[in-house]
Amino acid sequence: MNKKYGKEILIGIVPVLIAFLFFVGVNPVPVLLAGIIGVSLLLMVRMRSGGGIGVGESRKTKAKLPSFLTFDDIGGQDRAKKELIEALDFLMKPDLIKKFGIRPLKGILLTGPPGTGKTLMAKAAAHHTNAVFVSASGSEFVEMYVGVGASRVRELFKEARTKAQKENKENAIIFIDEIDVVGGKRDGGQQREYDQTLNQLLTEMDGIHTSDTPRILLIAATNRKDMLDSALLRPGRFDRHIQVDLPDLKGRQHILQLHSRNKPFAEDVLLDDVAAQTFGFSGAQLESVMNEAAIYALREEGQFIEQRHLLSAIDKVMMGEKTDREAANEERERVAIHELGHAIVAEKVRPGSVSQVALSPRGQALGYVRHNPQGDKYLYTKEYIEEQIMIALGGAAAEEMFYGGRSTGSRNDFEQAMGLVRTMIESGLTELGIVDSQMLTKEEYGKANGEILEELMTRTRNELSTHRRVFEQSLEVLTKEEVLSGNRFRELLRDALLPTA
Repeated sequence: MNKKYGKEILIGIVPVLIAFLFFVGVNPVPVLLAGIIGVSLLLMVRMRSGGGIGVGESRKTKAKLPSFLTFDDIGGQDRAKKELIEALDFLMKPDLIKKFGIRPLKGILLTGPPGTGKTLMAKAAAHHTNAVFVSASGSEFVEMYVGVGASRVRELFKEARTKAQKENKENAIIFIDEIDVVGGKRDGGQQREYDQTLNQLLTEMDGIHTSDTPRILLIAATNRKDMLDSALLRPGRFDRHIQVDLPDLKGRQHILQLHSRNKPFAEDVLLDDVAAQTFGFSGAQLESVMNEAAIYALREEGQFIEQRHLLSAIDKVMMGEKTDREAANEERERVAIHELGHAIVAEKVRPGSVSQVALSPRGQALGYVRHNPQGDKYLYTKEYIEEQIMIALGGAAAEEMFYGGRSTGSRNDFEQAMGLVRTMIESGLTELGIVDSQMLTKEEYGKANGEILEELMTRTRNELSTHRRVFEQSLEVLTKEEVLSGNRFRELLRDALLPTA
């Protein structure tokens, strides 16, 4: 029957059928009611199965769209990816691992700082193994009603098995993000909702039989591994713990390349320089740098993203957007003196390290000093940490030299300095020797902290006292132009150190 005229033919048949029933002496009302009910049920079934007019077509189209993620789309985690792929091969090659008597893994725990790609790696694992992917967050299992969290754990594993059977797949991956919410250390009380949920999760993991089909693999992510219960971490549950660290220089270059594929860049853009200046950035922060750089180019109605846009994006991700706060001249000069103090000390202890001195407010900072990349460092000597503390104290020392006292602008500098002192004490780099910092009393810790900071503050004051001319010459340029490049600053520093005639 032609669909175009189907409705018209149906409408024409109905009155003829009613007339025929009257003619033969049959009451047409029950027949009409049965017909209406039958048509309604048919429409409901078609809508639920995606066969409704328009709706079914859109659902089928949506299902065909590619939504997978591969390991090649994740940058900066070569070691972690290699370790995870090896574990996934246990799912994909059951005959080979059976030959060597290997027990397939039940659980894989991804640990590391936020934004390093733990969730992305779990999704890529599902695509790599052609497995069903079911995900949940730890917070979804936490309820005030006893037993709700445990039942949701059961439903999650049941959903994975059912979905795999429907799609005729041999493997299913369950991903639980922020597992520390539900898998935290138990305190002995068995009536707490958290404990019941964790107990159910342990039971489900014990019930995973590696010879069953579909095979279940649990992948979880956390940035607080120290908070997890020991029963969850033991072999036979989470068999493999994979550290997903912040990317190194090579990894940052790879991540930036991945996020630059759909962006127009000027010919002089050097992503390697951006990678060098973003030490300590996570993959999420690097993606944000590329996105913010594109936004800066769009604001200026430019055709391409330039290097200056990328540098501004780095500052924004680190400190926030520029603000419209207008400080009084006296306050601006004080901020300039403060930042020049940081810059002068940095140049004296690490020549060539200053990239830019800025007076423009950004985020909570009224000014800042950008430093040139010194290369990725993971080990620090006592001398290096002391130099870093002196750079942090340079701003406060400069204010004391010119104004006779400090301001609240040194608060973050002091927090950074005290954090570095704590690192020295815990690493055995102080006169205290090798000690357990938790066994030190507050008085002992405070005395050691005060002595170290006072000694380094004295060295910082002595260093700055011989560079008053640098302050005077640089202050005029900085307050007028608001930005002082590293090369220009070094020229002023050299000129100020020349003997006067």
